[in-house]
Amino acid sequence: MVDISKVLKDIISKSGMEQERFGETIGLKKAAFNNYVQGRRELPKSVISKMMEVHGINPAVFFDKNAPLYIRDISGANIKNLPTNLIPVQPNFVEIPILGNIACGDPITAIENHDGYRYEPEETLPSGNLFYLKAKGNSMEPTVPDGSYVLIREQPEIEYGQIAAVLVNGDTEITLKRIKKQGNAIFLMPDNPKHDPILVDENNPVRVIGKAVRYTQDL
Repeated sequence: MVDISKVLKDIISKSGMEQERFGETIGLKKAAFNNYVQGRRELPKSVISKMMEVHGINPAVFFDKNAPLYIRDISGANIKNLPTNLIPVQPNFVEIPILGNIACGDPITAIENHDGYRYEPEETLPSGNLFYLKAKGNSMEPTVPDGSYVLIREQPEIEYGQIAAVLVNGDTEITLKRIKKQGNAIFLMPDNPKHDPILVDENNPVRVIGKAVRYTQDL
């Protein structure tokens, strides 16, 4: 039997990183990663796969105590008897700040509180100033689930039909909605039909913060 907790501690030790920092590089918050390290939760396959992709960890170490820790040895050569399709891509990871919550429902007070970072491969990111906002509410479901992290590219305008982070009520509240035009009217539209659209006019102006690019979600 393999002691998963012991394996994780060995991986962290050999990485030269603090435990919290290592967890962040594979997209896990401190508490969630600590549960795996301490053996309080079963390690999911998705986390094992992420460690292989980011750090070159051999997934076999979680099932075979005699397996080598890394897919590649220090020379970069393939470790004997491992299939070549397990060779990890080693992208450059970028820190993207989490600025707080964004309403997917009724608008919430706009607070640009810094709430840590998420790490993304640089090659998968669009150009421009990027930040994450955490979705709160279900008005954009099923497109954007409640509790997911929405990647926003800062830009003052977007095309109709796209999803944007927008400031409303005199730039005091923030919400995530799809911007649509019907005739001469502009609406902030929810994707969830149980919620009502918001009419944009001179009495209810809005300001686009940026375009929603994609979302990620922690298990």
